[in-house]
Amino acid sequence: MCLGSVKSMSYLRYVKIIGTMHVSPKSRKDVRKIILEEKPDAVAIELDRQRFYALHSSKRITFQEALKLGKKALLGYILMKVEEKIGEEFRMKPGEEMMEAIQTASLLGIPLYLIDEDIQSIMGKLLKAPLREKIFLLLESSLVFLPIATEAESPEEIMESYKLMMHRFRLRYPYIFKVLVEERNKTMARNLKAIVDELRIRGIKKPKVVAVVGLGHKKGIERLLNSYKEGKNFYTTTAK
Repeated sequence: MCLGSVKSMSYLRYVKIIGTMHVSPKSRKDVRKIILEEKPDAVAIELDRQRFYALHSSKRITFQEALKLGKKALLGYILMKVEEKIGEEFRMKPGEEMMEAIQTASLLGIPLYLIDEDIQSIMGKLLKAPLREKIFLLLESSLVFLPIATEAESPEEIMESYKLMMHRFRLRYPYIFKVLVEERNKTMARNLKAIVDELRIRGIKKPKVVAVVGLGHKKGIERLLNSYKEGKNFYTTTAK
């Protein structure tokens, strides 16, 4: 082992976050373009193991099956149908930008990491939401999760609409916002830090990671990564 002296710098310098709209065709193109240009040492995506396998499966749970499986499955079914409906308007299936990241990473032989919180854990927390928030969520479900933007809108207009939507979401659903956004930001940021540490231990001095996450997570994860500072001393293994 050798002891290398490293200046205390933030982990953000190692990670490029791509913030996507989950049902936008432009997001899919951006993901492919950036990964091809960056040629990173790792690609990370906003999925857990269960959603990763579900993305590769053509089978979709029915309403009757969800009812039999209980509250968590029913909540997951409702969220899935909301995304599917919006995806129809954009002529793109939800999750295609994640599939693009998976396929491009595979094409280039880049390791792929799943960085999101376990979906069962998320659903369990959502079921504990205050009754007031659950009622509002049912009434406004198609408007809560995703901004509706037309092709004619400029990137600046889309971003402003998204910021306004997220602000209203946070005020109206403080508990659900914490579960769906803030706590998942912390999980994904920690996992990205761990990926960077792993790459550095393997001898890559300046690892490059591309992370594909929903637009609503981008700024929060970047802030957290910027708050993580490298230790002044970092141990690496040197070949003899």
